[in-house]
Amino acid sequence: MNAPLFILQISDCHFLQESGETLSGIDTEQSLKRVLKYANEKQGKADLILVSGDLAEEPSPSTYQRIVSTLLAHQTRSICLPGNHDDLALMQQFINTKTINCDKHIAFKHWQIISLNSKKTGSQGGYLEQKELLYLTKTLRQYPKINTLVAIHHHLLPTNSPWMDKMIIENNEELLNLLKKYPQVKLVTCGHIHQRLHIQSDNLLVLGSPSTCFQFKPLCTEYTLDNKPPGYRTLYLYPNGRIKTNIHYLPS
Repeated sequence: MNAPLFILQISDCHFLQESGETLSGIDTEQSLKRVLKYANEKQGKADLILVSGDLAEEPSPSTYQRIVSTLLAHQTRSICLPGNHDDLALMQQFINTKTINCDKHIAFKHWQIISLNSKKTGSQGGYLEQKELLYLTKTLRQYPKINTLVAIHHHLLPTNSPWMDKMIIENNEELLNLLKKYPQVKLVTCGHIHQRLHIQSDNLLVLGSPSTCFQFKPLCTEYTLDNKPPGYRTLYLYPNGRIKTNIHYLPS
């Protein structure tokens, strides 16, 4: 009765135009497949796979079709949100099956997940347009008593890597002030930063997750790759609002 909802968060897969192509020396497609296989072996089948943006490095129909094919092999409900490298229109067209899609809202018995689009046109940084904030407000008002996870690509709070924090959500204070009005929001989780982030801000847990291909070295003034292997985050969300989470990396 008190079993948690198990969410597998994967992020920043950076699929390229063709299978076998590499980015920073990594075959990103094969790397995602290894991550999903490892997670399934170690933690078992998730209730939901949350893909928190930058599915593609080079968006195209075939890129997103290959991502869907990869996810379909695991027969798990999956929702995908856009990152700064993604093309949302293409995502909505080609990531659009009954179980794998770009739905902005999904409700379970004790938890709901609300996905927001932080992509800013013509920029690598993040921004939440008013329509996203209005959608968030409307959904939170509609479901006032259910524990809530907000998923977004760009980071909400600083990582203390100056080059990365130039891309933080520009209107993050606006989002934070909104979330404070709705105590059912327990958690915000993001991608984009290719590293761990774990901050407890009052009653709100703010998380960032590693990439399924390569990681960024923390606390750097400029773009620097880390030597950590591909990774993912597990989230166990309990009916009473308790959260258990961890970062996992593939064996070196």
